[in-house]
Amino acid sequence: MKCPPHNRPYRAGMSLVELLVVMAIIGLLIALLLPAIEQTRETARRAQCLNNLRQIGIALQGYHGACGAFPVGCIERRITADKSRRQIAWGALLLPYVEQQAVYGMLDLTTPYDSAVNAAGAAAVLPVYVCPSVDRATMNSTTGRGPTDYGGIYGPRFGADHNDPPQGMMLYDVPVVLSMVTDGTSATLIVSEDSQYLPPGEWISGMSVFDVSYPINLAPRIDNDIHSQHPGGANGLFVDGSARFLSDGISTAVLTAICTRAGGEAVNGF
Repeated sequence: MKCPPHNRPYRAGMSLVELLVVMAIIGLLIALLLPAIEQTRETARRAQCLNNLRQIGIALQGYHGACGAFPVGCIERRITADKSRRQIAWGALLLPYVEQQAVYGMLDLTTPYDSAVNAAGAAAVLPVYVCPSVDRATMNSTTGRGPTDYGGIYGPRFGADHNDPPQGMMLYDVPVVLSMVTDGTSATLIVSEDSQYLPPGEWISGMSVFDVSYPINLAPRIDNDIHSQHPGGANGLFVDGSARFLSDGISTAVLTAICTRAGGEAVNGF
């Protein structure tokens, strides 16, 4: 049987006020969610940065086992404009131990870091040397060499302490052996983040070694120092291979203590 026709129920559309209210609620929800999403992403980036340092720590232990000492921070640092000096960094020496044998094979470390023969190999961008939180667009280097966001610790230089002779783990032309680390391997920093220095650091250049002269994240951009793009502190690698987040609230006394290999300080609470 055919049903008789009937009127469809009337459905009213949303008024302009209702539409504006819905849009405001959606906007508020987005505003609340975005910081949480970004915080989650930054947590993941910071964890990846810590993992990079752990890999560097394993590489440093492997290098020490093979060579009997940790790598020097810099070979033939350029104190003047003498470009015959090599200024080769610890990052280049570690390449075979961070699974970059192919890049290492492209280099001639008997020549300066910026020699033509090293150009192709030095251009490699190696994830293990790059913190994912760093915005590379704001840290562009025109040299064509691969970046690094990590630096070797030459020692502390706060106040009257001029770090002479150097008290850290990564020195110029002088290797450090484990027996020299009398402060304890778990309390001695060897590498840390150094992500704001301009011009940007390069893993092949010996400029990626520095005195620690400022509290964490407070150095000016013209100075190498402990600095990161992570809120509240920076990641650091200790001689025993452990990597941890260092709060930017650490006192200069504690920072000095962990940057010396044989200072005799008692270090607690960092």
